[in-house]
Amino acid sequence: MNQPFGTVTIAPDVLSAIVSLTAQDVAGVARLGSVPGQQRVGSMLGSGTANADGVAIRVVDDSVSADCYLIAQPDVNLLDLGARVQSAVTEALNEMVGMPVSAVNVYIQDVEQNRG
Repeated sequence: MNQPFGTVTIAPDVLSAIVSLTAQDVAGVARLGSVPGQQRVGSMLGSGTANADGVAIRVVDDSVSADCYLIAQPDVNLLDLGARVQSAVTEALNEMVGMPVSAVNVYIQDVEQNRG
């Protein structure tokens, strides 16, 4: 039986990148929004990480919590979109880093206008 010889540490920025790329890949997401100012202040104080592209990550007791701020495409069911983003992000984190996900919160900040 193989015993681990140390630890594996995954940087919060890596988790943030996984969440960002996964969310943007969900049909109906036009682009990521922006993390509100109070979330960014919290990340500077060590309670998590927030980046400019609409994702805030917190790791507590080896469990990941993600906040995704999105701009939706027009003519998309927003409730369905949020549920699909939650599912995709949870699956990606579980498969890629093997960490339990405590929450994926989706905030739809706006809907793009039709150009036509």
